[in-house]
Amino acid sequence: MTSSSSLSSTASGPTVSSDPSDRRRWFALAIVMTAAFMDLVDVTIVNIAIPSIREDTGASFSSIQWITAGYSLAFAAGLITGGRLGDIYGRKRLFLIGIAGFTVASALCGFAANPEMLVASRILQGGTAALMVPQVLSIVHATFPAHERGKVFGLFGAIVGLGAVLGPLLGALLTEWNIAGLEWRPIFLINLPVGIAGLILGRKFITESKAPKALRLDLVGVALVTLGMLMLIYPLTRGHELGWPLWGHVSMVGSLLVFLVLVLFERAKARKDGSPLVELSLFRVKSFAAGIAVQLTFGIGLGIFFLVWTLYMQMGLGWSALRAGTTGIPFSIAVSFAAGISVQKLVPRFGRKVLQTGALLMIVGLLLYIWESDRYGMGITSWQMALPLVVMGIGMGLIVAPLTDAVLSEVPKEHSGSASGLINTVQQMGNALGLGLVSVVFLGAIGDRLAPQEVGPAFAEAFQHSLWCVAGVLAVIFLVMFALPARQRQHVEGGDEGMDTVAEPEVELGKEPALTP
Repeated sequence: MTSSSSLSSTASGPTVSSDPSDRRRWFALAIVMTAAFMDLVDVTIVNIAIPSIREDTGASFSSIQWITAGYSLAFAAGLITGGRLGDIYGRKRLFLIGIAGFTVASALCGFAANPEMLVASRILQGGTAALMVPQVLSIVHATFPAHERGKVFGLFGAIVGLGAVLGPLLGALLTEWNIAGLEWRPIFLINLPVGIAGLILGRKFITESKAPKALRLDLVGVALVTLGMLMLIYPLTRGHELGWPLWGHVSMVGSLLVFLVLVLFERAKARKDGSPLVELSLFRVKSFAAGIAVQLTFGIGLGIFFLVWTLYMQMGLGWSALRAGTTGIPFSIAVSFAAGISVQKLVPRFGRKVLQTGALLMIVGLLLYIWESDRYGMGITSWQMALPLVVMGIGMGLIVAPLTDAVLSEVPKEHSGSASGLINTVQQMGNALGLGLVSVVFLGAIGDRLAPQEVGPAFAEAFQHSLWCVAGVLAVIFLVMFALPARQRQHVEGGDEGMDTVAEPEVELGKEPALTP
């Protein structure tokens, strides 16, 4: 595609213009952010509609598990590969292929004739999302000049917050409305017009970019990453249902050995031809390594909270899907507001302290929630939950947007796809670990045989126990954040004036130069 004078594609990647009259990059941003939102919503939208799916299709409990787990497995296993494919063949090309496949898979899910077809379509949906999602941050990183990325990542943080909470709300509304008698199917079919529009507009407004030097796909690395992810996430997903069999523990321990083999192979691959799947030299950048550690731990906390929260409201308190979904609105608004101001207003002035304040606020919100759940018991109302949810939402918003910027701020453009894939993969691994821990911290605290009148109080007690665990995880996050740079660099480009800069030493990445302001 031939772009306008403001954005041109060359053999070494795009030339980014900071000309404020250039609007193409903002159209491109809207397109890729919409795709990211689609994926985030799709991860959470299904849970709320599971009762309707089970009733309509006659799906067994095992099939229901796979409808949710199949997406996560395919998504996590393919993320790093998707990022590297974008580096090699072009991020715009892979993004368009991904969004086209995601749209087709959504249609197959919506028109699934039986549970087996729905499971297969969800796996396809996760696989195509793994091609699409890593390109989002890569396109942003390659398209926007450094001094604009703070604003962009602030928007990205807001999208993350909205997607996490509006998924259940949207799923509840579409299921309750029973549009054209389709019951649960519109939760998938709603992706069709959005995906088609994204495909058409993406071809027009997104400019192609790829790694400056020739790279080749590391097939052995792909196989090792996929095997390791499956060996780790599959037992975590099915463990509670199957009674935590011995083979599951062996598989999870074995996954660590597979990842060790991957590291050794990738080091040899980098020395041999410079085209490893995972660019291990990225971990020499302090901001990237520390940010990845925080991302993993944060994913664990969120994985526990969101599932436990849903089970508590719907199965413990007996609320409808719609009531449970609307209860999360204050959280969503708080996340979006805090994410919007954190990067643009707070981080430039206070640096790392903003993220640490976010972790502390989330802990305060969790403690408020524990106190209210204990005080009001089964009579707790949605409005009483609003205060802890707002406090937690502000805390989460202060973390999500600056964290993304911190992780990618010093990553060379030629590795932005690999770095983006790693960020998303680590987040999915954290979520999977959190979901696995739900079996221990929540379901493990509930007796197997409960009288009907005992179910609600048991769920409330298990909910409080789980929130104590999440608070502990956030305390760890607070400590790990001390490894992040105290002040992120203020980039000065295109004649920006009046901005202080924080000088940092250049970091070597093998033979490649680090980004400079």
